[in-house]
Amino acid sequence: MHFIFSVMNGARTALSARIDGGASNVRPRSFQAAWIRADRAVRAPLVRWAAVLVLATLPWLAHGAATLTDGSSTPAPPPVSSIGGTLTVASDGSAQYKTVQSAIAAAATGTASKPTIIQIRPGAYKEILYIQREKRFLRLVGESPTNTVLTYDLNANLRGPDGKPIGTFRTPSTYIDADDFTAESVTFENSAGPVGQALAIRIDGDRATFRNCRFLGWQDTILDNRGHHYFTNCYIAGHVDFIFGAATSFFDRCHIHCLRDGYITAASTPSEQPYGFVFSRCQLTAENPNIRTYLGRPWRPFASVAFLNTEMSVVVRPTGWDNWRDPTREKTVRFSEFNSSGPGASTNRVSWARQLSPEEAAALTPRRVLGWEP
Repeated sequence: MHFIFSVMNGARTALSARIDGGASNVRPRSFQAAWIRADRAVRAPLVRWAAVLVLATLPWLAHGAATLTDGSSTPAPPPVSSIGGTLTVASDGSAQYKTVQSAIAAAATGTASKPTIIQIRPGAYKEILYIQREKRFLRLVGESPTNTVLTYDLNANLRGPDGKPIGTFRTPSTYIDADDFTAESVTFENSAGPVGQALAIRIDGDRATFRNCRFLGWQDTILDNRGHHYFTNCYIAGHVDFIFGAATSFFDRCHIHCLRDGYITAASTPSEQPYGFVFSRCQLTAENPNIRTYLGRPWRPFASVAFLNTEMSVVVRPTGWDNWRDPTREKTVRFSEFNSSGPGASTNRVSWARQLSPEEAAALTPRRVLGWEP
């Protein structure tokens, strides 16, 4: 128990900027910090805090204690470069690891030619996952997104230890802080339901790739917070602002599914950033034919979103875009389409959104948008 309180106290200072500042640029620097950050968001007795911290730190105990820079003897995590190659996870205990987070904790930092792979066997893994920034070139690989599910259920209205709502940015089921991350054939879910903001995933690293994955939530399913990312053949469900953030991302042949009336995107693209969210050859559908949605609204004034060669069902409102009750943003947003098809395609879009020329659309390739080749 002394160890648990030492970890909690030692992490408090490092975490204060993120906990108090929401989506700040400060990143948690350790695996312990992320677990403490996540667990503080849950209304639970101190016993649960201790249990989670013990489970999270078990992989470190065999490495013994280390002296920290402040001279204390609090046990330190093992070196980031630990176990490389392929690690396997099975919830029934039949693999090397029973939880995905324990495999992440043990995983070595990979390279472009030799990534560390975590093979996840079918199952529903109810865990808060954190991939720290040192874990570059890590791949999570499932058997199928329908049977390999990474899930948790925090939401913004839960009360923290201060008695106040924890807010949007403390709710992700999976938090990716590392660069060059890849996920294949898994589901990222926040199972809280339609109760307000509840993130399935938050992405703060750079050059993340998602292939054949599902993202399930309601409001704020994906916080694409920073970096340049590629999604291909993915399924994304929600109803309000369920793809949002300041990152640059290319969505290639993805299925976007609307669960209720709302907004698909809420970009906060910085003014100096040439691209925000680009959707190419995607499909937009709804849970039932009475649902209506906007393609997006600007979370920040220079929001950038483009839909290219996308099939739109009747779910898309004829006007297409919303100004978030701020007409001044109509002068600065960068909303556009090219060659939309289906009942949701319209010639009656708002006047402040653009229809791209064939030449402009052809220039929006993954490499041009992202600055790297997926």
